[in-house]
Amino acid sequence: MTKITSIETFDGHGCIVRVRTDDGLEGYGQTAHSEARITGEVLHTLVARNYLGRDPFDVMTLAEECARAEYKYFGSFLFRALAGVDTALWDLVGKAKSQPVYQLLGGKFRPSVPVYGSGMRRDTTPEQEVDRMVAAVAEHGFRAVKIKIGERNGRDAEPRTGRTWRLVPLLRKELGDDIELSADANGAYSPGQAVRIGRLLEEYDYLHFEEPVPFWEYENAESVAAALDIPVGLGEQEFSVDALRRIIQSGVDVIQPDVCYIGGITRARQVADLANLAGLPCVPHSSGRSLTAIFTAHLVTAMPACNLFHEWTIEDASSMHVYDPFPVARNGEVLLTDAPGWGVEIADSALQRMSRRVSSS
Repeated sequence: MTKITSIETFDGHGCIVRVRTDDGLEGYGQTAHSEARITGEVLHTLVARNYLGRDPFDVMTLAEECARAEYKYFGSFLFRALAGVDTALWDLVGKAKSQPVYQLLGGKFRPSVPVYGSGMRRDTTPEQEVDRMVAAVAEHGFRAVKIKIGERNGRDAEPRTGRTWRLVPLLRKELGDDIELSADANGAYSPGQAVRIGRLLEEYDYLHFEEPVPFWEYENAESVAAALDIPVGLGEQEFSVDALRRIIQSGVDVIQPDVCYIGGITRARQVADLANLAGLPCVPHSSGRSLTAIFTAHLVTAMPACNLFHEWTIEDASSMHVYDPFPVARNGEVLLTDAPGWGVEIADSALQRMSRRVSSS
């Protein structure tokens, strides 16, 4: 039996993970990219001990067993760390079987990944933000874009005359009716104010209202979704599959797990399957162009529920260029090749600049 002999982390911009076996197989993954030092410590302390000496082809079983074994530490950093090893194993198995990960997940359900241009800034004026979106549409052919509105977890801090109230109609005016528009509040509002903003978005025919209230306020999100016609999305911050199951049942319209927050492809796939069974769209959160963007593209390619536009940052992603080929959106979509595993190569020069740590059997 093939056995996992070492798990390495490379801590730089994010935490790259390399898993190796006793017969020379290897695969690369990544933890959630923020707070990589803490996540790496959790990986080596709690996660690695559940994988070393085990069969890497038992990828789904190992993810389940690790989550259950470490139940006393159930939380965000545990699953951010688990994601690093889980995604590395999917790469390893894909390379061993000479198949891309999306094929391992069930095959190519769609030929390409339709993406929306995602703005990450709140420090721009409405005019500046509209200019950025117009330029992104012209350069990449996006058929959909998303803006940030309100103040992150801001308790209705933005006044009635603020940026959101001016930006929402201006973006529709400048981009016209052929581009789908969405807005992300990052928990900016109370339920009442979220409904007011939601009706503003409805007036200008926006496609999707993301995280209108703080993500942990499940009942408030449910009441906002019930009051509005615009689809309301939730779920990007969640690390619990069961919490996302309850959100799916609560009446929220769009489910948005992050592959590296939820614990990797194994668990993200479970959420996408739950969404599919419920008849709801799954739009994974993927705010940068680290390896998370590649993981997400494979998930979207294979999962039937991932039928809307998917997130693609318009911000400078050059610091995340540690792998090749580095993806670019063209004609509003991203294409995956049939190369095995994730279909990318990690640059040795990038790894050499990072702090390395290894756990081994």
